[in-house]
Amino acid sequence: MYLRSVGPKPIHVMGFFIEKILQKSYHSGVKHISHYTSKSPKETELIAFSIVKEHVLDRVHGESLMIALEGELGAGKTTFVKGFARAMGVKQKITSPTFVIMKVYELKLKNPIFQRIYHVDTYRLKDYTELLPLGIKEIMNDPANLVLIEWSDRVSEILPKKFLKIHLDHVKEKERNITISFLV
Repeated sequence: MYLRSVGPKPIHVMGFFIEKILQKSYHSGVKHISHYTSKSPKETELIAFSIVKEHVLDRVHGESLMIALEGELGAGKTTFVKGFARAMGVKQKITSPTFVIMKVYELKLKNPIFQRIYHVDTYRLKDYTELLPLGIKEIMNDPANLVLIEWSDRVSEILPKKFLKIHLDHVKEKERNITISFLV
């Protein structure tokens, strides 16, 4: 598989080449934005894999990381999480936590930066206060945790000042535009 690009050299991931679609890429001190186009769920997972390589594995030990996922129903948020979790070494089957709200996966990588992934789905929640009894503030403040929140726009009041935002848009039946913003 090879994604066409108008940007820099491709990223090699698991025998595939993925190139960023850099319709616009800039760093203004506030956010860094990259745009990708995926033509299939498998490519969405591979893009997530490349995000781990670019934004997670080089992080300083002791920094927590929050990833906010947005997009309409069926846009590929859980598919993105599947690829992301697989890149972090999760072997279990990843399914949407829509009805259980939160799932946790232990990471067993050598010299891990993070020890756990928390996968949260806020689709059915009214607001962030429904996450408080689950200990979300403590979870998000623990530097051993990597937190991915689907439908993060529904709980924006609880998001930290610094986080990685992933926005997925439907283009066609299987095609998605994926925008990655690092908010600082």
